[in-house]
Amino acid sequence: MTVKGALFDFSGTLFRVESAESWLRAALERSGAAVPEEEVVRYARDLEDAGALPGGATPLAVPPHLTEVWGARDRSAELHRAAFTGLARQVPLPRPELYDALYDRHREPAAWRPYPDAHEVLGALRRRGVRVGVVSNIGWDVRPVFRAHGLDPLVDAYALSYEHGVQKPDPRLFRVACDALGVDPGDAVMVGDDRRADGGAAALGCRVHLVDHLPVDQRPDGLRAVLGLLPDGAPASQGVFRK
Repeated sequence: MTVKGALFDFSGTLFRVESAESWLRAALERSGAAVPEEEVVRYARDLEDAGALPGGATPLAVPPHLTEVWGARDRSAELHRAAFTGLARQVPLPRPELYDALYDRHREPAAWRPYPDAHEVLGALRRRGVRVGVVSNIGWDVRPVFRAHGLDPLVDAYALSYEHGVQKPDPRLFRVACDALGVDPGDAVMVGDDRRADGGAAALGCRVHLVDHLPVDQRPDGLRAVLGLLPDGAPASQGVFRK
C-alpha cells in the first residue's frame, strides 16, 4: 500500500478530554458556585455515568426522550449541544446555568490534551510527504484546539461532521476528507479509536488503523505504529484491517 494521506479521528485518537472531575471544577469555578468537596466528587461521578462529558465515557443509558437526538448528535451544532446538555440535566446540579457552562467548558482548548506522540507522528508524516486530515464526529469547531496545542500547522484539512450534516461511519465524510487532501481513498489510512465509526472508511477502500481510547498518561506511543505503514517505517501493527 502506498500511503499518500492519513486521516485521524480527534477525540480519543489525537486528543483526550480532561477528566469529568476537572471538567466540573472548571465550570463551577467560572460560575462562582461554592460546592462542598464531597459533592463535587459525587456530581462528577454521576455526570460521567450519564455520559454528559463529550469525549468521555459513553452513557450507561440514554433516556428515551433523548434517543433520537443522541443518534443524530454529531450532524449539527444544535443537536450536539442538545444531546449533551440533555444528558447532563439527568444529574441535579446546584445551579441551572451549570449545564451550559459544562458544555462550553469542553469546547475550550484547555479541556483537551494531545497524546504525547501526536506532534511527533504528524510531523513525521508531513516530512515524508503524507497529507494529513482530521475526520471527526463533533458538534463544534476543533481547529482552535489544534492551534492552541501547536498541531494545526501539521493538518492539511478538516472534515467535521457538523459542518457537512453527516457523521461516521457514513463513507461520505471520509470521502470529503480524501477529496480535500487530493488523495485516492485506496492510498489513505484512517486512524481512530472506534471500530464501528472509524471503520466506515474501509467501505471506500481506506486502510483502518485502530488505537486504544485511553487516558493520555496511559498511551504514550499509540500513534507511532502509523509510521510503520509507510514504506520506510517499522512493521505495521496488528491494529490494521481492511473491510
